[in-house]
Amino acid sequence: MTSIETLPPLTVQRAIQFGQEQFGLPRLDAQMLVLHACELPMHDRAWLLAHSDEVLNFKAQARYLDFLQRRAGLEPLAYITGVKEFFGLQLHIDKRVLDPRPETETLVEWALSCVADTSRPRIADLGTGSGAIALALKHSLLSAQVTAVDSSADAIDVATANAQRLGLEIVAYLGRWCEPLVGQTFDVIASNPPYVAEGDAHLSQLRHEPLSALVAGKDGLDDIRDIVLQAVRHLKPGAWLLLEHGFDQAQAVQDLLANQGLVSVQSRQDLAGILRCTGGQWPRVK
Repeated sequence: MTSIETLPPLTVQRAIQFGQEQFGLPRLDAQMLVLHACELPMHDRAWLLAHSDEVLNFKAQARYLDFLQRRAGLEPLAYITGVKEFFGLQLHIDKRVLDPRPETETLVEWALSCVADTSRPRIADLGTGSGAIALALKHSLLSAQVTAVDSSADAIDVATANAQRLGLEIVAYLGRWCEPLVGQTFDVIASNPPYVAEGDAHLSQLRHEPLSALVAGKDGLDDIRDIVLQAVRHLKPGAWLLLEHGFDQAQAVQDLLANQGLVSVQSRQDLAGILRCTGGQWPRVK
């Protein structure tokens, strides 16, 4: 294993190449880790070009090597840098919450389209984690009344801290799915719940993230079943329930929604062409 004592001084450019060649990192990951090691903003890639021949000081190089080793051990980049961009927002992220994925932006876009013609829509984000979905919705539609729910007090702390830092007003509840929402109804309920099956081979690659935010029973659908059962009591006529799920779960989630009385049940693809989200509409009053 490379140690700081045996590593020769590296320029900024060579440090980025070192991360790519010796640790197999994508160039962007290596760039962001160099910036973080130098205690610079993650978006300041122009600095890397302007200082490409500058030699990292010992402290920065030691930090960079530590970051590379952590990343090579599959620790998410967001946990190392403490930040993650999601839907144009820079969120503060740590190991208390799931690292937000780009594919979840599909869920946000769908939710926004569902309330495009609604004034002051009421939206709930179940299992908010870092607050990524709730804050993206609020930022995109300031007139919306956004409610965020999570059963983890740590997650609520992270989400509310992100909301305060971004200057976005949301209401946060501690509780399991819809249980804290007694008497409330919404125009959209969206959720990116745990959907990985127990014993899934991919869990070893996700060992740094909270297991409770990933695993949901033998088939990965336990939490989605609970949400569907609870959410129908909180949907206005014509409102939508939108759920993110695994790559092979679209049909199963469609069946759960249809069996609970939702209509216009359909699934949406993410940018990779995977059926990533499924939703249905609560029937309108005739």
